[in-house]
Amino acid sequence: MDTVLYGVAYYPEYMPYERLDQDIGLMQKAGISVVRIGESSWGLWEPEEGKFEFAWMDRVVDKLHAAGIKIILGTPTYSIPAWLYKKHPEIVVTRLGGQTLYYGLRQNTDLSHPTYRFYCERIIRRLLEHYKNNPDIIGYQIDNETSAAGAANPDVQIGFVNYLKARFKTTDQLNKVWGLNYWGQRLNDWTEVPVRDGIINPGWKLEWERYWQRMTTDFLAWQAAIVNEYKRADQFVTHDFAGPPRSEVNEWDVSKSLDIVAANPYHGTQDEFDGETSSTVGDYVRSLKQSNYLITETNAEAIGWNSKDQMPPYDGQLRLDVYTHVASGANMVEYWHWHSIHYGQETYWKGVLGHDLEPGRAYREVSRTAHELQRIGPEIVNTQRKNQVAILYSNDSLYGINFMKFSDRVDYNTIRRQMYATLYRANIGVDYLLPESTNFSDYKVIVVPPLYVASDALLKRVAEYVNNGGHLVMAFKSGFCNENSTVRWEMAPGPLREAAGFHYQEFSNLRQPLALSGDPFHAGAENKVSDWAEMIIPDTAKPLAFYDHPFFRKYPAITRNQYGKGTLTYEGTVLSDKLQDQVLLGVLQDAGLTGPDQSLPARVRVKHGMNRKGKRLHYYFNYSGDPESFTYAYGAGTDLLTQMPARPKQTITVKAWDAAIIEEN
Repeated sequence: MDTVLYGVAYYPEYMPYERLDQDIGLMQKAGISVVRIGESSWGLWEPEEGKFEFAWMDRVVDKLHAAGIKIILGTPTYSIPAWLYKKHPEIVVTRLGGQTLYYGLRQNTDLSHPTYRFYCERIIRRLLEHYKNNPDIIGYQIDNETSAAGAANPDVQIGFVNYLKARFKTTDQLNKVWGLNYWGQRLNDWTEVPVRDGIINPGWKLEWERYWQRMTTDFLAWQAAIVNEYKRADQFVTHDFAGPPRSEVNEWDVSKSLDIVAANPYHGTQDEFDGETSSTVGDYVRSLKQSNYLITETNAEAIGWNSKDQMPPYDGQLRLDVYTHVASGANMVEYWHWHSIHYGQETYWKGVLGHDLEPGRAYREVSRTAHELQRIGPEIVNTQRKNQVAILYSNDSLYGINFMKFSDRVDYNTIRRQMYATLYRANIGVDYLLPESTNFSDYKVIVVPPLYVASDALLKRVAEYVNNGGHLVMAFKSGFCNENSTVRWEMAPGPLREAAGFHYQEFSNLRQPLALSGDPFHAGAENKVSDWAEMIIPDTAKPLAFYDHPFFRKYPAITRNQYGKGTLTYEGTVLSDKLQDQVLLGVLQDAGLTGPDQSLPARVRVKHGMNRKGKRLHYYFNYSGDPESFTYAYGAGTDLLTQMPARPKQTITVKAWDAAIIEEN
């Protein structure tokens, strides 16, 4: 892309009266450069079975063309028309336990049902045959925020058995992997596999979740293959992930079928807006293909499926969010949506225009940002990030821990978010890794939330990373189960023992938080650990902290082991936020990754990148209602927003809810 695209999702078919010319005129005046259309309107594209109508959208496309506004066209398969439900109610999801979703919801269909696939393919092909030569359509979005929606229909149950046959080959192997001699639940033939509904075996449940993920992956790959038959070389195929990472979707596998990844992050506003949600989503989706990405939906105004949490952004927050996304690698930011809706469930999920459909505060800020992007977009598009810290993300571990909870307060995502938040607040750029990733060595530090489900091969690669000079920070429960969520029958932490430098045989829940003896990390009131304690016995590891408790005090809570050229720091318990900050910052310092960015004011964030010209970019964000000042610590350049020079050691002041984007000379 040559510049940052900026736009909205647009639904003229939702309008209470005819105002197409007025809307496009307002978009053109505001500087909108792209719109997404069509993904929610199967019932208009095909109002009766086999009867296709395009004229209603042709006039929209023609007027967008005349205004110079680019188009992303969505395949409309996530919300089925009423006539299709009437004729084929069997395509709607039946969940575990027999709950049927019925008509009225969206994303309520069995993705693998052949009847549903037949009608999807027909509408997709008819749309593409009609619009394939349109020069203003720059790309296609396949479906919308797709997941398996909890489908447990008969065809899904049959498909799962066929999946098991392909994966495990024989029932004897399945019995072995899942330990089905337990309770005498051994299977002697594939016809004996029961429906999933009553199953509580963790390995069985994990494989079912993987199958659900595969259903989504297969459905989107199937749609992408159809679109690829029609799309031009200058067009792209994308899909908009809902606020990733989302455990029920394997975004990494889905992304293999996409030209460019898209995401729909929604976040807190007003005093809750700190850029963290936008940043973690951006870091994650950028990592999927190690490439720039699109934001297809985000807050335009107050959001919600009711009016209990209406929090319109403060002045400046919409604009600040745009640059937050661009700094993370977004090449497009679109709002959901152009106008606020007057009926339906999302009445209070407001758009750039309010319910009166007149330009207001949000429109004016969008217009300011759009015109700013017209000037500086070519300088900041395709921002490239080169981070030296990564988080190893494991969907399997998330599910494994959820199946065998250790706390009602803390889970896998609690620790992942805590670790990310520490790095984000410390102004440390972050990528995400997958267990299958082969580029561990690209990073000086890898941070690992509880790696509860992991193969021997993965744990050996983790150990090799440390041995070769990497610095690893790993949370409790890591290495406990193999890839089938089966507890290992070797001394914990299994294949990690040599690299971690300790072993343990026991663990305990903590009914009350415990202090660490002597407050070794100077956490003060937050010198607390909680929920879980592994009774670690060091082999070669150095204890960094012990519990302040008459029994547990003999066991270290946190250890560090020098292994080969690197270190493995292990957290055998749940740390407070302050303790997590101190542990991670200590590792970052040891790895040589700290500097002036860690001395910025508390509400100021910075991200660094490189633009298309090879010039370094420094994005500073003030996520507060007061001006913030700091000493600029990089090379001489120009603030692209103000066009003012920036010199090393100069004091820079960023206004409330504002940014500075410095391009080095």
